[in-house]
Amino acid sequence: MSGPFDRLARTGPRVVAGLMSGTSLDGVDAAIVRVEGSGAGARIETLGFVSEPYDAELRDALAACVEATTSNVRLVSQLHARLGDRFADAVVHALDAAGLAIDALDLVGSHGQTVQHVPEAEEVAGVPTRSTLQIGCPAILAARLGAPVIADFRSGDLALGGQAAPLVPYLDGALFTAPDETRVLLNLGGIANLTVLPPGGPPRAAFDTGPANMVLDALTLRLTGQPYDEAGALAAQGTVDDLLVDDVLDAPFFRAAPPKSTGREDFGAPFVEWLVGRGPSAPADLLATAAAVTARSIARAVREWVEPVPDRVIASGGGVHNPTLLRMLADELAPIPVETTAAHGLDPDAKEAVLFALLAHEWANGVRTGLPAVTGATRAAFQGSLTLP
Repeated sequence: MSGPFDRLARTGPRVVAGLMSGTSLDGVDAAIVRVEGSGAGARIETLGFVSEPYDAELRDALAACVEATTSNVRLVSQLHARLGDRFADAVVHALDAAGLAIDALDLVGSHGQTVQHVPEAEEVAGVPTRSTLQIGCPAILAARLGAPVIADFRSGDLALGGQAAPLVPYLDGALFTAPDETRVLLNLGGIANLTVLPPGGPPRAAFDTGPANMVLDALTLRLTGQPYDEAGALAAQGTVDDLLVDDVLDAPFFRAAPPKSTGREDFGAPFVEWLVGRGPSAPADLLATAAAVTARSIARAVREWVEPVPDRVIASGGGVHNPTLLRMLADELAPIPVETTAAHGLDPDAKEAVLFALLAHEWANGVRTGLPAVTGATRAAFQGSLTLP
């Protein structure tokens, strides 16, 4: 029977679980993949995938945890452990979907749940300090699953002066580079981010463009009691408040040049409260306005920071299930075609979970996956920390 170090040293294909829980706080995605090779030579086969929503009680606890006015250190500690178990459950279910037993698993890559991301220095005890914190105890994952776990993927880049975000460009460069096209890979998660892939790669730039599902979901929950706007149906009935969109896009984050990253520190509960106070009273109009903020901020980022004009935009993430948002995005980006990763053989919902499987695999390969051109770090970071079962 092989031990955990034997599995890490394996040179052939690995069966790896990838876990992602995003800024929307809506649930956890787990992918089981068979992965071999490295970088642009990586070969990835998705064997099983599940996307599991958090129950209302856990979602409410996480929402309290990420806001400074309602969080406390005991809650952070307890949720760190609680999510370790929840993530392990998701991996077991993904293994079931793949038709695999738990002992088939060689490695786990877990992003964790971001509760704070502070890429710009703030003074702490008299010293300017930058930090990032993802919870979801890797020791519990390792103990439950009997496999090595790679977690804490962001701290290495942050320690080298980078933004520690976005991380998905490594996967984009490995799977989506084309020899004769400039492509933009767009992730519509809680936050929207994009990767610029020149012909032949590697990624030239990547950065967050602003809010996506995080604000739309928070508004829907507040205004209707539903966790999200199913298929963008309510937003489709609304009228965009163009003046409010312009006000939002005048904020410093949108004017800043890449590299840049953001999250709840800019677009969390206080921002949603501000939108509700400033925006139209009809829920449909406010949701249409929020969707327009996402679409126009992405289009503006493409126009201002992507040269030459891309040949296509390829989207993934939960936002691809919102036809209203995709229609607005296509209108803003025209004549650039907008499609999803499904057209290129990868489930748009599974992409980020697959990413963390790949990053864990590359950690075991001894590969530095940090991209200084993307994050602004002084050199390529060795991303992730090991926990053994």
